[in-house]
Amino acid sequence: MRAHATGGIEVVARTSLGRFTLDIDLHLPGRGLTALFGHSGSGKTTALRCIAGLHRAEGRIRVGDQVWQDADRFVPVHQRPLAYVFQEASLFAHMTVRQNIEYGYRRIAADERKIEIDQAVEWLGIGRMLSRTPDKLSGGERQRVAIARALLTSPRILLMDEPLSALDRNSKLEIMPYLEQLHDALEIPVLYVTHSPDELAHLADHLVLMEDGQALASGPLTETMTRLDLPIKTEEDAGVVLDSIITERIDQWHLVRCDFTGGSILARDPGLPVGHRIRLRILARDISLALEPVTGSSIQNIMPATIEELGDDSHPGLMLVRIRVGTSPMLVRLTRMSADRLQLEPGKEVWAQVKSVAIIE
Repeated sequence: MRAHATGGIEVVARTSLGRFTLDIDLHLPGRGLTALFGHSGSGKTTALRCIAGLHRAEGRIRVGDQVWQDADRFVPVHQRPLAYVFQEASLFAHMTVRQNIEYGYRRIAADERKIEIDQAVEWLGIGRMLSRTPDKLSGGERQRVAIARALLTSPRILLMDEPLSALDRNSKLEIMPYLEQLHDALEIPVLYVTHSPDELAHLADHLVLMEDGQALASGPLTETMTRLDLPIKTEEDAGVVLDSIITERIDQWHLVRCDFTGGSILARDPGLPVGHRIRLRILARDISLALEPVTGSSIQNIMPATIEELGDDSHPGLMLVRIRVGTSPMLVRLTRMSADRLQLEPGKEVWAQVKSVAIIE
């Protein structure tokens, strides 16, 4: 049994906290992981708390066919079928892991349970720790247990407020594969607050870019990451994330061919089978452009592309160029001198040379 999908999510909220004002109007997908992304103080957590009913704002909150708030009603948090995972795992210290995850599960009527204990245990990889108490777990293990406990309340939506921010690097690396597996398994929507580009690249399907209490943009991850009118473009690790599938293994060179929408690319062999779906992360600084296909080069991934848009970068000597390879957008960072010499302009056909690509397994 798997968690059932809901319809879309509507979040219209306006509230003031001192000098800070949150004012958002969002329509989000009813499935997949939506990342609320932005710097500290941008309003991400406040937005999540409004959705949960932990903070009362003016507006309208709807999840699927359930209206949780509008001008005539305000459903209190304990009556909203949601699960909330905080930065710190709040487990019952006197209970074992099994007792912790069963706590909410036993309070849900049998005919309303959408996720079973065995499923949550498998998804989060906590089977070997069921008899332990929280003080015998690492930070990453405690957070995995907290997520399992939240899911076993069979929520209509899962809210996650920077669940990895309190973990050290090793714990983050430990928990990430479980979050990726969870992302693939769940059919309920997940709203995930983060300021980490790595978490965004690994997990997000939809991106809401937050700044100063407003949503600057909301849309599919790949398209939104490559927009030149957004501040995310000037980040050092600006680039694109492409969903792809392994279609060929080239054993002699320990490479795989990965097909994405509109093209294909060679990458290091991650040891995954042909047919496996993966994500590719290509940074803007790792692509160069040429007017003709280059020969006699160490660069293996050279593909035709079309210039869509040119924009300013954070340094006056640099530019960002949005290109499209097939139907997939990419970002290119290059000098203004290079752009001038190549006479780049929208609609021009070029060759994109991808110097490096990272596989997000």
